[in-house]
Amino acid sequence: MTRRPEFAAFIGTLFVVIFFGYFGWPVFTSTLGTAGWLNVAAELGLIALPVSLVMISGHLDLSVGSILAAGAMTYAILTGHFGFPDYIGLPAGLAVGTFFGFLNGLIVTKTKLSSFIVTLAMMFGLRGLVFGITRLTTSTVLVSVEVSEMVRNTFGGRLYKTFENAIVLCAIMAIIVSWILYKTKYGNWVLALGGDETSARAAGVPVERVTIGLFMGSGFGSALLGITQVALYGSAQVSAGQSYVFYSIIAVVVGGVLLTGGYGSTVGVIFGTLTFAIVSQGIYSTGWDSDW
Repeated sequence: MTRRPEFAAFIGTLFVVIFFGYFGWPVFTSTLGTAGWLNVAAELGLIALPVSLVMISGHLDLSVGSILAAGAMTYAILTGHFGFPDYIGLPAGLAVGTFFGFLNGLIVTKTKLSSFIVTLAMMFGLRGLVFGITRLTTSTVLVSVEVSEMVRNTFGGRLYKTFENAIVLCAIMAIIVSWILYKTKYGNWVLALGGDETSARAAGVPVERVTIGLFMGSGFGSALLGITQVALYGSAQVSAGQSYVFYSIIAVVVGGVLLTGGYGSTVGVIFGTLTFAIVSQGIYSTGWDSDW
């Protein structure tokens, strides 16, 4: 039991729940208090879950924040600025995120450069590209969107006017990632790739294809969160999402995934996102000075 990657993450989550449940009573356990950290955990989970597969395979993705902004701005510019319908803008936003993930994976596999270097360069390069294109087309860095009722109810709505629909999307994402990791040969390839790439290649694992697919999944998750935030708040800005670069890595590592790869679980990552969200939001329920 103690060897399972999610065990330590579970203990950490249990500790912070008890801690803030005691010092933040009754605000922390109220409906609004619970929604506060669940919403944060769900949004973070949309990125952290696909990123966890990238990290289990032995890679890093530092470009998720810029890809989030690219997907969100694509959707916002097409629908909010040019007036295209959602059935064009929304898939386009997801496609842009997936494309830049594909580009990350392609560069990593073809150049053999460290994914840290490749995605770091992508982070800065894409951030500048999004800023430049947005300013060129809209003359501003923030684009408002009149989100349709269907998109708002699917991506940006709130359950009982409190809990974001991102919670449902995160649950679906967790099921899909768990199925890939535990029930498919692709999951075995991911673990093998993180354990030893040379041995995995010798065993017949399609290393290049798996790596590119993982980065595409990370890009898709980032763009999905970007579009979810646009649907929720009705606008997009070029600086959105940069904090998720490190938040996602923190949540994944707290969830028991090794930075060196080859070890980790979906359940652990879920606990990692919950722990991060509870700590970041729970402090406000205690009444303590958050500066400390």
